[in-house]
Amino acid sequence: MSPRPLVVLGFEMGDGALFQRLAADGTMPAVARILAGGMRRLTSPADRLHIAAWPSLYTGMPPGEHGVYFTFQPAPGVHGWVRFAPGLYGVPTLWRRLDEAGVRTLVFDAPYSHPEAHHRGAAVFDWGCWARYLEGTSTPQDLFRRLVRAVGRYPLPWEAHDLGFAPLEGDRLLPQLEQALEARARAACWLLAQHPADFTLMVFGETHIAGHYLFGQEVRLRRFHAALDRAVATILAAVGDEVDVLLVSADSTRPNHAGWHLLAEVMARFGWYASAEFAPEDAAPQAQEGASASFDPIRALRDLLPKDFRKALARRLPRALRDRLARRVDTATVDWARTRAYPLPTDLEGLIRLNLQGREPDGTVAPGPEAGELLDEIQARLLELVEPESGERVVREVLRVDEVFPGRRRDRLPDLIVLWQEGAPIRAVHHPAIGTVAGTSPDPRPGTHGAVGFAAATTGMTASAGDVLDLAPSVLVRFGLQVPAELGGSIWPEIAAGGAR
Repeated sequence: MSPRPLVVLGFEMGDGALFQRLAADGTMPAVARILAGGMRRLTSPADRLHIAAWPSLYTGMPPGEHGVYFTFQPAPGVHGWVRFAPGLYGVPTLWRRLDEAGVRTLVFDAPYSHPEAHHRGAAVFDWGCWARYLEGTSTPQDLFRRLVRAVGRYPLPWEAHDLGFAPLEGDRLLPQLEQALEARARAACWLLAQHPADFTLMVFGETHIAGHYLFGQEVRLRRFHAALDRAVATILAAVGDEVDVLLVSADSTRPNHAGWHLLAEVMARFGWYASAEFAPEDAAPQAQEGASASFDPIRALRDLLPKDFRKALARRLPRALRDRLARRVDTATVDWARTRAYPLPTDLEGLIRLNLQGREPDGTVAPGPEAGELLDEIQARLLELVEPESGERVVREVLRVDEVFPGRRRDRLPDLIVLWQEGAPIRAVHHPAIGTVAGTSPDPRPGTHGAVGFAAATTGMTASAGDVLDLAPSVLVRFGLQVPAELGGSIWPEIAAGGAR
């Protein structure tokens, strides 16, 4: 007997505690029927590398193995960063493993995923993801085109990379999100009808937007989640009672109080990071020596052009050329010969990578004892940073990636992760050795990624703790497949049992 089909509905930044509260008060009746069977709280890499949570859920493996944690991340032999792209994953996704075993799969808008070679299942990428990494594509190749012809293009007029940190006003945003949810439900139903599957994964990116921009706004959040519930109800009606449904989120929401925007200057003042952008006014002779790192004609031209014109021009360039130019601009002020460690792109954690010999093109730090001593120094100094007026520490923890996320793809991750205190916005930090570094965060979004995910299912779900790594092995067992030794998650019996047809 084969197991019942499984439909997984994912919610980016879907906050389990908020779902429970709004289900209990009648705002989310469709979700409430599923939550009535219990909810499992999930630990997740989101508490250390927030975007790595979803790739970890897809693969059943931690960031050190799959190697994906942000849109722009480092790679051996590259100055600066590379963009998320096909081929970046170091391990197969859950749906690829299922497909290889002959299980029919359907995947729709799973963030931070891309087509995999030889995958025979149906998958749509970047139809309506909040942060779009690829041009809209699919397997089979014509599926994306047929979806757009049947239900139209995704209605939101912007996405994360285009918008940047520009604010969005809630009263304008809400109707657009409601329209987007209606469109997603139509698209999901069309895909379900066109491609019946044994395993289906569909992810709502709209919860990501609401988590960032509507955080703390009770009336707007309630209205948004009511619309989300209607979309879920539409999908549940389409799949019927002969399937099992799992609701899952790999992260949650919390206030946006990070201090990442101050890290580059802090590193420059400590002497770890040599950038003309932070050169002191009395350092003219030294700046003269590093002139090649402080002037770049492309960066100078960029700075002369109005921001809106730059964006319009960038959209017309091929993505590969756009990325090369952006990486050149971002690293133009860095003097790599005098840089021992450098900050990586982020919008939450503070991420630091050593300029390591043999890994970075112009590495200055020798692996082994020298690298270890520098990591010790950076950890100690950052933990000594305080808020100037209160004297309270601003850094909660500094983690070594070699200790928390070892693995085969660890060389594509930062070396240190800086986690901030969460009590209040961080606008300034102080240390006796460098004085005070102050600045307003460029990110005005009230909410950001929280650490705890959740899972709930029509099969019921125990309230015991779980982990995002548990989903992949649980689904493999459900379909009678052997769990590879490298997958370390636990088995959820409610999902693994499968309910034979």
